[in-house]
Amino acid sequence: MNTVSSSTSATAQSSSSASQSGLIANYELFLSILTTQIQNQDPLDPMDSAEYTNQLVQYSNVEQSIQQNQNLEQIIASLNSNMSMSYVGYIGNEVTADASTTTLSGSQASWNYELSDSATGTYEIRNSSGALVYTGEANLKAGSGTITWNGQLTAGGEAPDGLYTISFDVKDASSSRETVRTETKGLVDSVDLSGSEVILNVGGQKFPVSSVTSVSAPA
Repeated sequence: MNTVSSSTSATAQSSSSASQSGLIANYELFLSILTTQIQNQDPLDPMDSAEYTNQLVQYSNVEQSIQQNQNLEQIIASLNSNMSMSYVGYIGNEVTADASTTTLSGSQASWNYELSDSATGTYEIRNSSGALVYTGEANLKAGSGTITWNGQLTAGGEAPDGLYTISFDVKDASSSRETVRTETKGLVDSVDLSGSEVILNVGGQKFPVSSVTSVSAPA
C-alpha cells in the first residue's frame, strides 16, 4: 500500500510556537517595567520626554516582532505542506538513485551492487556525519549481489538507526581496481517525511530522496 508518514510540519510549528512564547514573555516583561517606571517616577523630576519616546519606540518594535513571528509561522507551515505534497508525487513513479546510502532500521541494512568482474577487497560503512563505523571483507562475484549489515560496529556495540553510506576498495584477479556500482531502480512504494531527510521506500529498500538521479512514469 502506498503510504506517507510525516511529522515535519508539527516539529516546525512546535519550534515556532516556543520562539513566539519567549518573545511574548519578553514583550510583557518590557510593558510591566515601562508601566512601573512611569508610575514611580519623581513628579519633581519626571522622565525626559526623549527617553520616554525612545522606550515607546522599543515597545512598538517588540510588538511588530511578535506579529512578524506569527506571520513567519504561517509561511513556514504553508511551505512545509507544499513541500510534503511535492514528495508525495514520487509514489507510484519509477526512480533511479545512487543507492550507496541506505537506512539502517531494526539492525538491518542492505545495499544492492553490480560489477563487471569478480573482485576481492574491503568495504567501509560511514554514518551520516562521515565517521567510519564498520569495515568488512568483500568477496564479490561478477554481476549483481547484495551486501547486508546488522548494525554491529567495528569497535563493538550497535549503530543507531539512520542513514549509512557504503564504499568499496576491491580489485579483480589481475589486481586491477574494480568499480562497484550501487545504482538502483524501482517504483516508489511509500515516502517517510518523519525524519530530518525524506526517505523513499523502493522495493523494500530505503534511501534518501537526495540520492535520486531521475524520475519517470512507470512503463
